[in-house]
Amino acid sequence: MTVPDGLLLLAAYLLGAVPFGYLFTRYRTGRDIRTMGSGNIGATNVLRTQGKALGLLTLLLDFGKAAASVWFCGRWGGAEWMGAAGGGAAVLGHCFPVFLGFRGGKGIASGLGAFLFVAPLPAAIALGVFVAELLLFRWVALGSVLASLAFGASLLSFHLLFGWYSLTVACIGSGTALLMVARHHKNIRNLLAGREPRLWGAG
Repeated sequence: MTVPDGLLLLAAYLLGAVPFGYLFTRYRTGRDIRTMGSGNIGATNVLRTQGKALGLLTLLLDFGKAAASVWFCGRWGGAEWMGAAGGGAAVLGHCFPVFLGFRGGKGIASGLGAFLFVAPLPAAIALGVFVAELLLFRWVALGSVLASLAFGASLLSFHLLFGWYSLTVACIGSGTALLMVARHHKNIRNLLAGREPRLWGAG
């Protein structure tokens, strides 16, 4: 059985747009997380403002909603690239959620949830870059930007050199990676100005 691709992608976008960090914070404090900390709805800001438990839960659910989108779009879509497109749609929903006036997160956890299953090796490389940067310098934003760039570059390289992924999948993945980099524009300015907070420790 196949479902119209447009309907599947809409469902993936809407699932990705579910703002778990916003909902948890609203339930716990009655406040809008977009007025707290960095103003972001993602797991890092939830961690900083609401503690480890809600931060981890937000991370897992943001990861899971994109992974689920990859699964059902790949399962019922009519083209081999629909899994990647579903993951990209979920990331788009997280970044620009219709439920919050299109003011959402940066897509890193959702991006990993999507592309770890679409392109495991490039995603693993990206995760390694993120962990290495976090251990060395403790900037989540810098690690996220470098990991996104590493993912896009490795995905395109594997397509060009080995033909491991189709051109459509490579373009969807690298385009999503560029979106995640663009969503960090404020963090990049803060890094250049020396104002970006580290995840732990001084500085």
